[in-house]
Amino acid sequence: MSPSPVSPVSAGRSVGRSAPRGRPAASLRLFATALVATGVLATTAPALASAPAHDDTHHHAGTHHSAGTDPLGEPALPGEAAVLGEDHARAHAGRRRAVDALREYPQSWRTAGLASLRASQQRLNAGFAAPLFGRFTDYFPSPDFGVHVAQLPTGKVLLFSFERVEVNPTKETGPTDRIGRTNAGRAYLWDPAKGTGRSAFKKVPPPTVLMPDGTFVPRPAPFFCAGHSYLPNGMVGVFGGNGGGKGGTGARLSFVFDPWTETWFRNRDLAVGRWYPSVVTGADGRQLIMSGQDERGTGHPTPVVERFPARGHRVPWRPYDIPAGVAAERFAADAPFRNDYPHLFSLRDGMIYGLGRDADQQWVFDPVKETRKDLPRRPADFRGYGSAVALPAGLRGPDSVLVLGGDPHDPSTYRLSGGAWKTDTPRAFGRTQDDTLILPDGTLLTVNGALDTRNYGYGPFNPKADLKYRRIELRDAHGHWSLGPAQRLPRGYHSNALVMPDGRVMITGDELQQIANDPDIADGMDGSVELYEPPYLHRGPRPALDRAPRGELAYDAEFTVRTSTPGDVTRAVLLAPTTVTHAVNTSQRHLELRRTASRGDTLTLRTPPTAADAPPGYYMLFLLNSKGVPSAAQWIKLGPRPGRR
Repeated sequence: MSPSPVSPVSAGRSVGRSAPRGRPAASLRLFATALVATGVLATTAPALASAPAHDDTHHHAGTHHSAGTDPLGEPALPGEAAVLGEDHARAHAGRRRAVDALREYPQSWRTAGLASLRASQQRLNAGFAAPLFGRFTDYFPSPDFGVHVAQLPTGKVLLFSFERVEVNPTKETGPTDRIGRTNAGRAYLWDPAKGTGRSAFKKVPPPTVLMPDGTFVPRPAPFFCAGHSYLPNGMVGVFGGNGGGKGGTGARLSFVFDPWTETWFRNRDLAVGRWYPSVVTGADGRQLIMSGQDERGTGHPTPVVERFPARGHRVPWRPYDIPAGVAAERFAADAPFRNDYPHLFSLRDGMIYGLGRDADQQWVFDPVKETRKDLPRRPADFRGYGSAVALPAGLRGPDSVLVLGGDPHDPSTYRLSGGAWKTDTPRAFGRTQDDTLILPDGTLLTVNGALDTRNYGYGPFNPKADLKYRRIELRDAHGHWSLGPAQRLPRGYHSNALVMPDGRVMITGDELQQIANDPDIADGMDGSVELYEPPYLHRGPRPALDRAPRGELAYDAEFTVRTSTPGDVTRAVLLAPTTVTHAVNTSQRHLELRRTASRGDTLTLRTPPTAADAPPGYYMLFLLNSKGVPSAAQWIKLGPRPGRR
């Protein structure tokens, strides 16, 4: 649920410049002119000044909507539906609402806010040496908010979220409580090889669905605030979403995104609706789906656990094994989490660890016996949305988890190891909505964060942010944290980050901050991406990884790679790609590889011992030198031995 909004006037002042309410910026006038020129507002332009204000009334399934009235509370002009048709009239109503919103929060405020953030970032970051703290580089528009992101084995990044219903960042921009066509999802691919411009993004819309919300209006699937993880063939399984109304109701949606054909495929619906579930891939390549608010809406989390694909279906190992129309199945043990988006991890013992936000809801699940056992109570009390990381453990898979963030008043971190909790080294300050990543050199990076869900130090929905929440933190090999430079945009709720194959970090998310600081709110690029270069990219030349195997590699088996810099290579590591939302990142994993031989430009390495150490699927292989500088990654694929599928 969203906090109460602040007034547009106070929000405008908070970004460093106020403007008279109701005065449209130049871009607003151009936007309205363009709409008239294209015929969108040709019959309704005279009514712009008197267009009805937004109605926050939420319409639930079965509510009757009178003819000519948008079910979202944005009425068409009298007679408009009869003349233009209901769909066209609703479109006009939406355009009028957009223009009104631009008057409420004009472009000048957004432009001034972004300029202020850029200036404060430059002032602070001038004092940080890149070889010690890294450097922020590119900042560019995106067509999506990036509520969900996934690094794909093609090198591209999948971003998906929702179609905005509001451009005033002091109001709720997402369609959580919307019923009907505007409760819709969207998705894009970013191809870093094509740069950072508009042409580097490709729209990959989700399938059109009929939601059981009483309207049965077709729209792109509202799969935002779902859960996701990778399948062994590199596809992303996405489960749940928003059914609309009641503070967010659980949808039974089940999809996979195929990175090879860049297409979504729909599967059979889940047994229960899930709004804010978590998903993890186990050692057998199947996914466990837990938690989420069910069809009754917020306040009704489901205890039902499901497994995908069901055991009657084969695990999709190859790129051409596309799950379409495949069912999930009920897992024998329940997971009665009181709060959503628990952290889930598959550790080296083959068990699934479910770490709930409540201190007394820490469990371990046996995916073979389908049982659940209690873990000790976590030392810290309730944690909101904060990150958690399965810590690197050398040549074997992880056997401990570090829980960070989620409480702005507690900078401590908490480590679960050997079935026991201990308090670990604290960060500089407490924050929620943070994202912590494992870097190729085994160090940790925290980006993003806020004082509260959408409070950055000056009240909810306020675009102004305390500078400290924009600063990164780095954890070295000894577990010590250091506070570093600041990112451009404050990013809290719905913020995300991932490590790219070239070793850089992509940062995105937080639709309100993106909208509040959009350099052109009318251009259709209402998100933003920022890139960060970790310290290792500023410590000299990179070793080269020229060739790696393209076929499936068995566990505990030797394989060879080629490098034109064999004398510079001291380590080889695997880093699992990230797919993340709401600070829940169940996929990332870091393993050292044993080096067994070296001859000329050929290195012989050994894969991890078992699938419990590294679940089957795609990994980024990096070679590193003595300074921790990584090569650009090559993708390799781990899978079962031939004949053991």
